[in-house]
Amino acid sequence: MFLSKDSSLFPYLLRRQARLRREYLYRKSIENKERLIAEKKEKIKNAIEGNKVIPTDLREEALTLQKSLDWDDEGGEGVTSHMDDEYRWAGVEDPKIVVTTSRDPSSKLKQFAKEIRLIFPNSQRMNRGNYEIKQIVEACRANDVTDFIIVHETRGIPDGLIISHLPFGPTAYFTLLNTVMRHDIPNLGTMSEAYPHLIFHNFKSRVGKRVMNILKYLFPVPKPDSQRVITFVNQDDYISFRHHTYKKVKKEVELQEVGPRFELKLYEIKLGTIDEEKVADVEWALRPYMNTAKKRRILSDDVF
Repeated sequence: MFLSKDSSLFPYLLRRQARLRREYLYRKSIENKERLIAEKKEKIKNAIEGNKVIPTDLREEALTLQKSLDWDDEGGEGVTSHMDDEYRWAGVEDPKIVVTTSRDPSSKLKQFAKEIRLIFPNSQRMNRGNYEIKQIVEACRANDVTDFIIVHETRGIPDGLIISHLPFGPTAYFTLLNTVMRHDIPNLGTMSEAYPHLIFHNFKSRVGKRVMNILKYLFPVPKPDSQRVITFVNQDDYISFRHHTYKKVKKEVELQEVGPRFELKLYEIKLGTIDEEKVADVEWALRPYMNTAKKRRILSDDVF
């Protein structure tokens, strides 16, 4: 899987990757500016149509923005986003995933990594060994891997999950809670390898939709007759993961839990891959010690 540095293609791949990265960063840099202009135009348009007073902070540039409104095309998708580049092949090509662990994993973490690999179709598990993160990410890019997943533990209990989308990001950091392995679930069903149907509940805010996309695009498009279902339910910003298969018996649907089961708690999203986490921009981060933190529901209420 790993690309040797002695390969004649290695310098070319590095230059190409650097060029693509620069183009991506440029598009991302102008995105906020375009979004701000679009939001100002929308405020002015609503004020004019509703016969309301134009906001004070927009009065100086109101005439200029109003003139440009005449040339705007309402039939488009609006301001383009770097997210369009991140997932532009979603649904066209199946994702390709690599799952690994932290260094020196316990037997329980190894087992949990195997179960995580079974959840995602077209995924493979890799022993971490002595490899650096940068080496693994470069190898994944060279082999057209779309997502890189790392599972962490504390004293033998899996408590961390990192999902890094390749080649440019984003990277989502989750805390794992209440993890139950497959062999600890009674009346366990057999693991199906069919592409699963996905159910997402209560992901309404901008951050919630972002997290939903990060999780959704880990899975390929299922066939209509697939009898495998994976559910992500958000309740008070804790995402419950459940994995079932179903079958029809006498016109009734019977669910069989497959496992594993766990809860996810998002604490950070970075605009970059995991090997660039020290220099990547923070798209969103959990602020649990703010005065209004208890009142906020980040994934369900659009407070940003």
